[in-house]
Amino acid sequence: MTSVLTLRVLIIEDEIPAAEKLERYLQRYSAGISVIAKISSVKEAVEWLREKQKDIDLIFMDIQLLDGMSFEIFPQVPIEKPVIFVTAFNEFALDAFKVKGIDYLLKPISFNDLSASLQKLEGLRSQLAWNEKLETVKETIASLPTKNYKSRFMVKLGDHIRSITTDQIGLLFADGRDVYLVTNENKKFIIDYTLESLEELIDPKLFFRANRSYILNIHFVQDVVVYSNSRLKIMPGVKWDQEIIVSREKVTEFKLWFDGA
Repeated sequence: MTSVLTLRVLIIEDEIPAAEKLERYLQRYSAGISVIAKISSVKEAVEWLREKQKDIDLIFMDIQLLDGMSFEIFPQVPIEKPVIFVTAFNEFALDAFKVKGIDYLLKPISFNDLSASLQKLEGLRSQLAWNEKLETVKETIASLPTKNYKSRFMVKLGDHIRSITTDQIGLLFADGRDVYLVTNENKKFIIDYTLESLEELIDPKLFFRANRSYILNIHFVQDVVVYSNSRLKIMPGVKWDQEIIVSREKVTEFKLWFDGA
């Protein structure tokens, strides 16, 4: 046994030896594969698929059957399962891929031929499962309530109070227990927040926590310089005489944020 693939298979084949050989190869490939039925005609295939298609995962289909071409099946019943065609004729390959064909094997098939087809099927199923999972995640995210981030902060200026919008914030920094808001005009105000609480309140697409002391606004990052020990040095778009260093453990995250990922 070379695989643990689990499949329920329908074989549509009018040559009994060929059908039996195919079944032996399938069981050799994986003990988890079971042949649900073996059918030899178009008429029988149409009737069976109308009633029991939900019971299978894969169809192996010869092209020339007892009462006609297997392509005659498709207009009569919607085929919802992948099909691997097995035939002695190579001129029908294009027609096979126009329907549900995922592979086209020429008789006499070998075990290696069959293995390659089943591995292709496994790859397609994995990709489909991943795509479905990704779509589910996207739908879940889309259904979540949109978070409203804080768009302005109230600050005191002597006996006056002002409202500073987030697009006016050059950076936010902590100095001891005090947290300051620095505007694009280089005005500095104490605000009654911690950097930790600010991270939850402001839009992470626009603001990034570079280290323990600084939160940066993307619009006021004037330059980024590669610094010692794989760190990054930020040159803000406001007048600032202190070094702002992106800590090493946050460099990758910063690059993704800076790139808009």
